[in-house]
Amino acid sequence: MDRRVVSVWLPTFATDCLQRQRSQKPGWRSRPLATVTAAHGGLRVAAADPVAQGGGVGPGLPLAEARALVPDLCTVKADPMGDGRALAVLADWCGRYTPWTAVDGDSDAGGAGIWLDISGCAHLFGGERALLDDLTTRLATLGLRAFAAVSNTPSAAWAVARFGDGTLGPVFVTAPGKTRQTLVPLPVAALRLPAATVEELARFGIRRIGELVELPRGPLAARFGETLIRRLDQALGRIGEPLSPRRPVPSARACLSFAEPIGRGEDIVVAARQLLDDLCGQLERLYHGARRLELTLYRVDGTCAGTGIGTSQPTRDPDHLEHLFQEKLATLDTGFGVDAIVLAATATDTLVPVQTTDANLGSPSTRGSGRLSDDLARLVDRLGNRLGPAGVTRLIPSESHIPERACREISALAPDPETVGALPARPRPLHLLPWPEPIDVMAPVPDHPPVMFRWRRCQHRVAAADGPERIG
Repeated sequence: MDRRVVSVWLPTFATDCLQRQRSQKPGWRSRPLATVTAAHGGLRVAAADPVAQGGGVGPGLPLAEARALVPDLCTVKADPMGDGRALAVLADWCGRYTPWTAVDGDSDAGGAGIWLDISGCAHLFGGERALLDDLTTRLATLGLRAFAAVSNTPSAAWAVARFGDGTLGPVFVTAPGKTRQTLVPLPVAALRLPAATVEELARFGIRRIGELVELPRGPLAARFGETLIRRLDQALGRIGEPLSPRRPVPSARACLSFAEPIGRGEDIVVAARQLLDDLCGQLERLYHGARRLELTLYRVDGTCAGTGIGTSQPTRDPDHLEHLFQEKLATLDTGFGVDAIVLAATATDTLVPVQTTDANLGSPSTRGSGRLSDDLARLVDRLGNRLGPAGVTRLIPSESHIPERACREISALAPDPETVGALPARPRPLHLLPWPEPIDVMAPVPDHPPVMFRWRRCQHRVAAADGPERIG
């Protein structure tokens, strides 16, 4: 399966965030608005809304000149960290299309970008173009202007989204295997090169990627450095360009979209049960059992709400998992409505079916899980999800020759660590003294087991002995 990556470009993200601030401040609704930041020894405009832009105010303009052009300009301090958090929330919201989303760190001033790896996901939304159309339409309803492109490589998608022919609309789909033909007419700046490199290439008359591709690689690397060759190879797919998703990619995932937003708790419960049945079927085909499940509600206002559950042992019994979700779902805020729900198995373990007998065949304890389930494990699951992961603990072996350190405590819902100490060959003492006490031992031969010992003024005869165990 070919890799397909989407690059979403939000060219006026800072201005769009400013517009949302305007809607929250009644006194700003009719006044021009701009954000300012300290730069070059003074205050300069970082972003301006359309009203201020109509008066000639734009990014980079000194604040004094901006006030001269628009005397009633209302200014607020720029908040790049706040814009970054808003972009991260938007990237999480894009998880409705694919679990592989990331924030684009190569965005220019005032703009922003998001990566989506939609390999194997487009058919769920009617194809790549339908997915991009739905994405840009929903972003437009949130007040965000967006351009999106899909290609075989992240660099090619990034280039087309920002430098493609805008006459084709905000969506561009590069056909598989046509990456080179798509990049040829684009400017060299589309390769994410430093500004100095772009200017130097222009002095040599190289302004298009097509002109760059035809040149020999050796002189290019010697004259412009390794960065130019690496960016070109990444765009053409000659070398890999990994993307780091914001969240770990789940082992299994089930998604449910609605034609109209839902908000009633009863509807969320019914949808969650349908997703559980679907997800458990996927896990059964993978011979896996869920250890951690996360349910995410994608609300119509571009925000997300979610909850999760954990289990003490791998399971794929939808009845048991639904019971664990019951209390969690009652606390979820649906906001103005939910138009998509995603259930993901973020942690799984191998769960191979075992042979059952006539005595337990078809019993509730075995139905759906493929093996005999432990009633104690179900109780631990219920207590752990109600009291918190740290509220219920269990002991696991730990490699130590000191008896009181031969085991340690971990959460009952946590999976077994990869390295667990072996159980001792002989059982440890059930009672440990808080401090050493003298014991008089009598043995016929020095290295043989004792036949008698005196402890706390009482004499004891040894009936049988095993050992000794060398612990130190």
